[in-house]
Amino acid sequence: MFSLVAPLLSALLPLAAPAPAAGDDPRWVFYSRDPAAYASPWWEGGHRTMIGYGCTRAPYYSPDPRCDRGHGFHHGVDYAMPCGTTLYAGRRGVVVPHDSLGPAYGTDPVLIRNRRLGVDFLLGHTAGVRVQPGDRVRRGDPIADASDSGAPDGCHLHFEVRAAGGGLSTARRPIRFLDLEPAS
Repeated sequence: MFSLVAPLLSALLPLAAPAPAAGDDPRWVFYSRDPAAYASPWWEGGHRTMIGYGCTRAPYYSPDPRCDRGHGFHHGVDYAMPCGTTLYAGRRGVVVPHDSLGPAYGTDPVLIRNRRLGVDFLLGHTAGVRVQPGDRVRRGDPIADASDSGAPDGCHLHFEVRAAGGGLSTARRPIRFLDLEPAS
């Protein structure tokens, strides 16, 4: 019997999904069709998009009237990265209090206001935060580490851009602020 099953199994095994790479979080689910990894001044290394900005089939968001098929709206973009990945200020600004954000961004998100651009950069699901409200940051300053704080889908960075001092309804497409490059 085994001699009949072994060839069948060996023929099917190449169809199985590849094993996760070292450092991959088994909770990661990619709702983006983009398989590329990206480098950015906001983080160390190259990382894949888990959930893009806008309408998404990811189950974490309530249906939104802007979206078809009962999909929800994601106000930022999520990049899968191992816990402990260093996060940097990708633009200059002043760290502002995050008290009004709520638990969806984790226990210690970072909010950086750039008055020249008129925006707040929100980095969610962070730990090991190295800055506090009132600190001035410049591009390249280490500010925190990626974590899974408040994240049901594993360690990642949630990056969101809002009008300076604005709420969730002022969130805008964040990609142009990330300065993405293909990771090598």
